[in-house]
Amino acid sequence: MQTIQANGYPVLFGEKEYETLNTFIKKNKYSNLFILVDSHTNELCLLRFLSFLATDKTIEIIEIESGESEKNISTCVEIWNILTELGADRKTLLINIGGGVITDIGGFVASTFKRGIDFINIPTSLLAMVDASIGGKNGVDLGNLKNQIGVINVPKMVLIDTEYLSTLPQNQMRSGLAEMLKHGLIFDAAYWAEFKDLSQVDFADFDTLIHRSIAIKNEIVSQDPTENGIRKALNFGHTLGHAIESYFLENETKTDLLHGEAIAAGMIMESYISWQKGLLTEVAYFEIKQSLKSIFGIIDFEENDLQPIMDLLIHDKKNEYGKIQFALLDGVGKIKINQEADNELITKSFIDYKN
Repeated sequence: MQTIQANGYPVLFGEKEYETLNTFIKKNKYSNLFILVDSHTNELCLLRFLSFLATDKTIEIIEIESGESEKNISTCVEIWNILTELGADRKTLLINIGGGVITDIGGFVASTFKRGIDFINIPTSLLAMVDASIGGKNGVDLGNLKNQIGVINVPKMVLIDTEYLSTLPQNQMRSGLAEMLKHGLIFDAAYWAEFKDLSQVDFADFDTLIHRSIAIKNEIVSQDPTENGIRKALNFGHTLGHAIESYFLENETKTDLLHGEAIAAGMIMESYISWQKGLLTEVAYFEIKQSLKSIFGIIDFEENDLQPIMDLLIHDKKNEYGKIQFALLDGVGKIKINQEADNELITKSFIDYKN
């Protein structure tokens, strides 16, 4: 499958590209290699990766626990200390093997250790392949607030090996699917049409769909690497989705949501806002709502959940001058950024979501 050239790094596809990785490591004469994994990818993915890795450099494995709760500055401190104790220097390469938590935190650790060392992403979840590992966003959560601390800094390469997807449970695959659906809704109506009825999707050719999703994200990011304009389109569904995800993460009475589950709910609600603001037709809105609910089901909100979620919206990174900014659909396949919605309309979107 054809390489996608991103801003300053290639996105490589397939088993044969491990040869490209080995050549790159040899050419750049790294002093040593560190591999960051979590408890799941250490068990399920690391051996496959090491079977393709050909190097005479010293290799050290750093393992953290799996899960969003590990994506914090304390975990970064632990990793920085390990790198220091084991002799990492400016010519060290960090290879991140895992889902979005690993690529986010690994990229942040590498970007800040000794003012920056090289890193490579090997995403092993669908969400990381089509979203988290692409575009150079790296960072950690601040308490329950998603991705509040971070940098934009690109890896030396991203290697997509879809064999790792066989290690994922169904709910993790579905979580990644949410971002693929988003890419169609904001950029490519034909791509959305391929997914809106999953019974018609040819999963035998799923690699092609993954490639297209990455190409869409890369095309948007390449126009606006630092998110001053069109890159904000990628936040469709995330203004409300991140607030929902954060609320469920901090509330001990709630079951934590996967990222894609929260974003799917956010996309339905922000599609409702798009419709109410005259940007999206009623027919298109109900098609989106029906399709996403058929895949992701419904998150169970209580009436007393709504205000705490609304309170979290003020922390969204797109906000300017204290005003909540949305990326809304301007018809299927198009987007309008920097859109405002008042609390009454946002509340109605939650009510409509439950109906």
